[in-house]
Amino acid sequence: MVEQSTKNFIPALGYNWLTGLYDLAIKITMPETKFRNTLLDHLNPKDDERILEFGFGTGQNLVLAKERNSHTDFIGLDIDPKVKHIAAKKFRKHDIAIRLDLYDGSLFPYEAKTFDKVFSSLVFHQLDRETKISCLNEIYRVLKPNGTLIIGDWGKPKSKLMRVQFYVVQILDGFQTTADNVNGLIPDYMIKAGFKNVKEPGSVNTKIGSYCYYLANRPN
Repeated sequence: MVEQSTKNFIPALGYNWLTGLYDLAIKITMPETKFRNTLLDHLNPKDDERILEFGFGTGQNLVLAKERNSHTDFIGLDIDPKVKHIAAKKFRKHDIAIRLDLYDGSLFPYEAKTFDKVFSSLVFHQLDRETKISCLNEIYRVLKPNGTLIIGDWGKPKSKLMRVQFYVVQILDGFQTTADNVNGLIPDYMIKAGFKNVKEPGSVNTKIGSYCYYLANRPN
């Protein structure tokens, strides 16, 4: 299991002392079943695929993904030791064995062309622009040719109400890091990283903004 020291980062809910409340906050502010199941529908884990979740957080997506297909090799990568502890405890409760790695916020600790798919949820809005681009480049590197990237995150608000409600996220996670999301720039960064067939197949309106899905492929 990869363990590395970490640099400064924005914790879940913006503050380290709020991390333990993350799952509760998701339940209160978002249609959890809908947005997670739609994310996994796009992921569509298959037998013997090797799939990385970038930013596994408290591990809920990986629990549901493993329930979808127990024959998929899932690995999680995150920067926050505290969420790793929460996720590992959750996995023990569900009797699930999934490898969880920590990294230092720069290069991913994997060889090139390692994964069939990479997915990420509610991570990119916490990254500054430089780190967003760096992480997309790393995802591109570790994906196999024809591999798929699935991102679920805050995107351009689908209504004026969604824009107003998104200020809650921006207050917690920072206006600088969330600006690119609210301006709808994530697909542009995916294209600049070399991904093809970039699309936004749908979104889910929540109590705090528009959660959007972005799909792309690494070409041969």
